[in-house]
Amino acid sequence: MAGLARLAPVALGTMIVPLDSSVNVAFPAIAAAFHLAVPEIQWVVIGYVLTYGSLMLAVGRLGDIFGHARVFRFGLAWSAVAFVALCLAPDYGTLLAARVLQGIGAALVIGCGPALATGLFPEALRARALAAYGAAFAAGAALGPLLGGAMVGAFGWQGVYGMRVPIALAALMLLRGAPEAPRNGPREPFDLPGAVLLTTAIAAILFAVNRAPQGIAAALALTGAAALAGFVWRSGRAARPIMDLSLFRRPGFAALNFGNTLVNFASFAVMLLGPFWLARIAGLAAIPLGLVLAAAPAGGVLGAWLGGRLAGVLAARSMLLAGTALVAAGLLPLAWAGAGMPVGWFAALLALQGVGLGLFNLAYTDIVTAVMRREDRGVAGSLTMLTRTLGVVGAASLLTLLFGATEAAALAAGRPAQEAFLAAFGSAFMLAGLLPLLVLPLVARRAP
Repeated sequence: MAGLARLAPVALGTMIVPLDSSVNVAFPAIAAAFHLAVPEIQWVVIGYVLTYGSLMLAVGRLGDIFGHARVFRFGLAWSAVAFVALCLAPDYGTLLAARVLQGIGAALVIGCGPALATGLFPEALRARALAAYGAAFAAGAALGPLLGGAMVGAFGWQGVYGMRVPIALAALMLLRGAPEAPRNGPREPFDLPGAVLLTTAIAAILFAVNRAPQGIAAALALTGAAALAGFVWRSGRAARPIMDLSLFRRPGFAALNFGNTLVNFASFAVMLLGPFWLARIAGLAAIPLGLVLAAAPAGGVLGAWLGGRLAGVLAARSMLLAGTALVAAGLLPLAWAGAGMPVGWFAALLALQGVGLGLFNLAYTDIVTAVMRREDRGVAGSLTMLTRTLGVVGAASLLTLLFGATEAAALAAGRPAQEAFLAAFGSAFMLAGLLPLLVLPLVARRAP
């Protein structure tokens, strides 16, 4: 219980990031307030995700050098200011600028959160600490849509940002005076040129995936590839690079990280396309729709808890395999989610997928954390968040393309609108359900 009490402020502070799922509920209100066309609202997501996704590894390295608790607290204070700026935004341009500020705060928080959580416990309890941290993250994602609906109804779109100000400040106060892990030897240097190259590479690659198949995507991809090559070159010459790239030559390490990207790519289909099935086919209103969607992250809470209980009893590789199989078992049946599927069965499949994702994420994070030096725990935690972000951005772009192309082809062939929608929905979830099966051989080999 004492350990959980120490972790509570970290979990509370971390929740300001997954609670961003509440913003989806506010999209119609934001569009109405700033007189936006529906496609324009995507920049609210893009500006935020690109910012924190591109900064996380560099932030993790900063935490390793200057202290995870110090960087985490700074992230909470920065985020509180960004939330206030969002609430006060007088126009759409200011709102987007404030979303970039929020993305910086998110990177500071989740770039050091996993390392800070594990640092509060003995090494033997590392997996349980990560399980509790993962459960808090999933709980925030589950609560987001429910709280978002209430906040928008009571305070307008500003409520989804304003509600997180007291959360950030409360966690900041509770973490006041939090001790830093003892440092062995002198402080290591921060490779600023390497950080700039890495941030540029990740931002360009994420943006290229988001813009596919537009013409600008090729230019962005080339920019990202050039910056990534520069980062690799710089890492081989820096006294202490942002990340030890030799880790990717270890058997299974690169495959494990690629597997995490694919599993999160597949899983994001639930939040991306699930709401449309629940609204158009099941005919659910906003509140019951949010409750059904919450089954997925609620399953993630259960999966993380189960993984924590099984740590030390079940090998991490076994949890990876079990989690991957459960994700596939939850997603594949949704490819046949016709008009006659009961909503309860739909929710059960979402929960099953969530349990699998919770198990997988815990085992993956535990393995990556164990492989890397204790002095690099910030980078380790950031790497797990980055590969997850790559999967989410890839799904948001590529699954949307697949869905749109399939639906358009069905409509052009003269099929009714509902049949065309279900055909597109089925194609997207067939791909999402098969991807975890492709991941199974990647994680079946001996863990790195």
